Amino acid sequence: MESNNSLEQTLQDGKLYRHVNSLIVAHLRDNNLNQAASAVASATMTPMNVEAPTKKLLELVAKGLAVEKDETLRGVSTAAPFDPVITTGYGSIPAPRTASVDFSSVNDTKGSSKIIPKHESRHVSEHKNVARCARFSPDGRFLATGSADTSIKLFEISKVKQMMQPDARDGPVRPVVRTFYDHQQPINDLDFHPQNTVLISGAKDRTIKFFDFSKTVAKRAFRVIQDTHNVRSVSFHPSGDFLLAGTDHLIPHLYDINTFKCYLPTNFQEMGVNGAINQVRYSSTGGMYVTASKDGAIRLWDGVTASCARSIDGAHGAAEAIGANFTKDERYILSCGKDSSVKLWEVGTGRLVKQYLGATHTQLRCQAIFNDTEEFVLSIDESLNEIVAWDALTAEKVARWPSNHVGAPRWLEHSPVEAAFVSCGMDRSIRYWKEVL
Repeated sequence: MESNNSLEQTLQDGKLYRHVNSLIVAHLRDNNLNQAASAVASATMTPMNVEAPTKKLLELVAKGLAVEKDETLRGVSTAAPFDPVITTGYGSIPAPRTASVDFSSVNDTKGSSKIIPKHESRHVSEHKNVARCARFSPDGRFLATGSADTSIKLFEISKVKQMMQPDARDGPVRPVVRTFYDHQQPINDLDFHPQNTVLISGAKDRTIKFFDFSKTVAKRAFRVIQDTHNVRSVSFHPSGDFLLAGTDHLIPHLYDINTFKCYLPTNFQEMGVNGAINQVRYSSTGGMYVTASKDGAIRLWDGVTASCARSIDGAHGAAEAIGANFTKDERYILSCGKDSSVKLWEVGTGRLVKQYLGATHTQLRCQAIFNDTEEFVLSIDESLNEIVAWDALTAEKVARWPSNHVGAPRWLEHSPVEAAFVSCGMDRSIRYWKEVL
């Protein structure tokens, strides 16, 4: 038995070494250090043309350093595995279609706006009550939706696409591959673990639940965090070892998912925060997180010390800030408010860079999102029941599409890897949108 374990460990080590060598060769090659790349490739028997996402090595090192710094300052060990049973991962995550947009390269003056391709939508499923939230997996292969009916549906995107084919002849395709029932009250938010086949949900029943979707028959959570407040928003740290919960409490709750310990900044009583959190999101390396609060503020938090680094008070006037998320390069935040505005803020200064106006949203906790290339911003016009698109750089409105929902949709979520997004409706339906080629 011991020799088998030893053999298995050796094979695992070999696989890891090959992966690391591939990333090093690709990194050197992509930075035009061809001589060095050739030397490493030759010494490690790695092909020079090995495929690896651009900047993958830098991204992994940045994440590792952030986690190491986090552990050092907290005295927290993440050596214990989250759950030894869950070893299934996503596989390789596709490289983005194009580099993200550099917002610093253009001033506020109007330029020539890009044309967003036309999209078509298809009703792919519906819940028994309002569809409240959605999230794609990091590789874009899965989509999860949460409802006021307390259920969570998991979709396989390849089956959604198959369902949308006009010449599909193999009978009805069922894109919903799992349905989870374990909450007592409506689902508010969802997130996928960055490496493993684990989905978390936050709900009004004050719980965060963990579902292993590699298991075909499991309908219940295998782990539960009992919070003290209504859990309005959840976000995994890029390492997968921590998660944030935005709740009816004024301060984000930081959980170590190995120990379930909850961390709060020691000085939170002095912070002057006075509104429940509508949304919380980590930056791509985990060095920062952002909250959008009912008091109208957008707040930036240090990912290591959990202290509030910047508060943009009245970011949406006297109205609630209902959503906030980082750009891929972590230099900007896109926020959405019940004042019918979508705004882009510079992280380093707190300066307002862009405003995307012309879509009314004053009632629902709706989303403003980037498309996968960050060239366009999408949001909802409640009054006209439309989805609106702006050129991200010029802030000019470039499209309005009928939502095809009965009543305005309340949530948009874009695929991280392709030109596709979903809308969740008050009419209980989930619609999948893709470019018309």
